[in-house]
Amino acid sequence: MVPLAVVLMFIMGVFAVAILMVEAHIRDRDIAERTAAVEQIFLQKMDKDTNLMVATMRALMTNQAIERAFRQRDREALAQLGGSLFASLRDHHRITHLYFSGPDLVNFYRFHSPEEFGDRIDRVTTLKAQARQEPVHGLELGALGTLTLRLVMPWRSEGKVLGYLEIGEEIEHLMGELRDGLAVDMLVLLDKQMVLPEQWQRGQALMKREGNWDRFATHVALAQTVDQLPAALDEPTLQKLLAGRTVKIRESGRSLHLALIPLRDVGRRHIGDLVVIRDITALEFAFQWSIAIVTAIGLLAAIGVLGAFYLALDRVEQDYRRQHDLEHQLLRLNAQHSRILQLEKLSALGTMVGSIAHQLNNPLVGVVNLAQLAEREAGDPQRIRDLLREIRGAGEDCHAFVKRMLAFSKVSCFDSKSTPMAELIEDTVLLFRQTENRHLPVEVKLPEEPVVLDIDPILIRHALFNLLVNAAQATTGDGAILITVARENDPVRGLPGWSLAVSDHGQGMAPEVMENIFVPFYTTHSDGTGLGLPVVQHVALLHDGQVSVSSEPGRGTRIAVWLPDSLPDSMPDAPEDDSVHA
Repeated sequence: MVPLAVVLMFIMGVFAVAILMVEAHIRDRDIAERTAAVEQIFLQKMDKDTNLMVATMRALMTNQAIERAFRQRDREALAQLGGSLFASLRDHHRITHLYFSGPDLVNFYRFHSPEEFGDRIDRVTTLKAQARQEPVHGLELGALGTLTLRLVMPWRSEGKVLGYLEIGEEIEHLMGELRDGLAVDMLVLLDKQMVLPEQWQRGQALMKREGNWDRFATHVALAQTVDQLPAALDEPTLQKLLAGRTVKIRESGRSLHLALIPLRDVGRRHIGDLVVIRDITALEFAFQWSIAIVTAIGLLAAIGVLGAFYLALDRVEQDYRRQHDLEHQLLRLNAQHSRILQLEKLSALGTMVGSIAHQLNNPLVGVVNLAQLAEREAGDPQRIRDLLREIRGAGEDCHAFVKRMLAFSKVSCFDSKSTPMAELIEDTVLLFRQTENRHLPVEVKLPEEPVVLDIDPILIRHALFNLLVNAAQATTGDGAILITVARENDPVRGLPGWSLAVSDHGQGMAPEVMENIFVPFYTTHSDGTGLGLPVVQHVALLHDGQVSVSSEPGRGTRIAVWLPDSLPDSMPDAPEDDSVHA
């Protein structure tokens, strides 16, 4: 259980780490998409506002009264004619700058700061418009450290340049629209090399802002959409952003994800950077809840799996205990069965010994009686010779009986090999014909396919020869003996195998005879040994087979030896002593 619990906890840990990695990937992809959208929409809004500025400038240039006041350099008339227009542009379109400058670029009137005039405007947009004599627009850093979208247009009339009109809006206007549309805050950081501290301070006072020049080493905050910069946005964090990385910080219980966009002015100079600030508190909260829910589900699943596994183990343990108890019972039963078998064997051995003693006792009694007669007839040589002949005959009977017992004991030796049954039957039938005096016909029926079995050919040949001898003894007249080999399953165990059967056309056997045919030394023939069918049965058992007998009075007997396709692994190995097959 402990290793399984460790594995489940490891899987849950890997799953939690995977969720965190997915969260980081989604968070990075979100800030990347937001940053790209900010950059794209920022450019689009600058183009849109520039088009509005162009339309406004063209409207001013078509106003003859304003043109007359500009030609005459009448500041009061220009202020009266353009003041309401500038106020409308400032209130409705957030236009913050409107300049009227002469052909020499000397400022004539600033609508946003009328008291300042007479200075030469030499910014990049103005110089490019003078050089190209066409409208020029773009972001431009003012002298007071303000970042403005400016449009400068030459004012031409009757082939002459009357001067230049400049209109502009502070970048905060664009940042506010982006914040509302994309749900991100922004911060403009200006490179300190682009502005002097005094100018920046004057610009902050002009725009009514409060800033900290010393907050960052290389940059200064110029504009922002947040009321206050996050305290966690310090110099190390800024350096990570400048290195091209995204940064996550914590501020007042919120999670903020920061990325950076480089800012370039109309002259393609890198003047600072736009920091995109994405509030991911809700996103992280959703992921944390997801992790909590998944962890809870995982724990419940793990507990369920462990519980099911525990129950399964408990059931297996109970089954094991029952099996263990059954095995012990079987062992006891086997021990008792072995004792019973041993007793049966001893009983059978006693029966066999008694039968052997009976078989040997009769001739030996005759020998003893004849020897006593010979002692009384010592004076009659002819009588003594007759008695000795009878004694010799009784001894030969005993010798023949002992030989039969030795032959029966050799059947217990076993040596299996792959044997073609057709050749074995042919050899056995040939031997039988040489020893059988009546030359009874023998018919053999084999299947079309060759039959090759793992058997001891000597034992099977011996068993088949005994069956043929019994069939010949039971056959009256010149009836044929039939040998058949056929595919047949074991009727008791259902195992596949083959049946080797010998049928005769004799008178059949009575029921009382069939009950004793496998009892050693039981015979119905005066010259029989009573060991033929016991040997056949013993050979079949050695091959894990069996013998079946069917007999009908007046129609003959069929004795079949069933043999398996292959011998089990527990069969005895071949003996080392080859003399058993002699």
